[in-house]
Amino acid sequence: MQSDLHKVIVSPQPLTTDHIKVFLYQILRGLKYLHSAGILHRDIKPGNLLVNSNCLLKICDFGLARVEEPDPSRHMTQEVVTQYYRAPEVLMGCRHYGSAIDVWSVGCIFAELLGRRILFQAQSPIQQLDLITDLLGTPPLSALASACEGARAHILRGPHKPPSLSVLYMLSDGATHEAVHLLCRMLVFDPAKRISGGDALSHPYLDEGRLRYHTCMCRCCYSVAGGRVYTRDFEPAAERPFSHSYENSLLSVWQGKGGSEPGLVREPPEPDLTLPSVLPELIHRFITEHQQGKRVPLCINPQSAAFKTFIR
Repeated sequence: MQSDLHKVIVSPQPLTTDHIKVFLYQILRGLKYLHSAGILHRDIKPGNLLVNSNCLLKICDFGLARVEEPDPSRHMTQEVVTQYYRAPEVLMGCRHYGSAIDVWSVGCIFAELLGRRILFQAQSPIQQLDLITDLLGTPPLSALASACEGARAHILRGPHKPPSLSVLYMLSDGATHEAVHLLCRMLVFDPAKRISGGDALSHPYLDEGRLRYHTCMCRCCYSVAGGRVYTRDFEPAAERPFSHSYENSLLSVWQGKGGSEPGLVREPPEPDLTLPSVLPELIHRFITEHQQGKRVPLCINPQSAAFKTFIR
């Protein structure tokens, strides 16, 4: 991929409504697949969305990703998501969160595509929260139930703020009624009321983005002499939840440092494993098995010079 969405946004390259729709469609299409597999990305931002000259977009950098935690009593890391794209529940110290945090990030990116500037650009997390409430208004008490005491007190001791969502129409000429309606469904303070990535794909604003993507950009549809043959499932979900069982046999660097968050590793590693000698073989075996007969990437091909360096 030749660039990323951040570089596109800050460049002089014109961004038409068609560009925005096809970019947003691809982001949500990828997010639907991740969430259906039970994966939270936790760092969706323009710099982590790779694009090429044909406007194809790929989500990258899964360094903060983890499987979704079904147990609400299990605490999750709060230092996730770049601040400008961090959901209010994370800013307020919520100890458990779900896929809605990624949808909030996409809403921020959507607004940034429309206005060519960061929507909530603050110097600190507290100021970030203030900018959010300036736009959305003071949240109801029900939306503060999972907030830490300090964040709840900060919200409640401040003056009551009415919502000012009408300013979103001033982002650009592309901020039409349909665009702002979808944006307002994503930028909802209460994560329980925030639209999901899958439901966002059904919004009429994205109809043209879907058409453009599947008419000439995707690999799931193809052209024949008689015209275009379209796939039956434009936005597929994962066939099964992501399995992290292979990591149970790896030595967890995080656990070795005394970390407490249950990330992708669920069980303690076998005591006789050593990181330098076993890890490369396990990674190679895992990827080979999951290729299911497909070509193995060069960097882990046992016959390649790169692999020989890697295995050493």
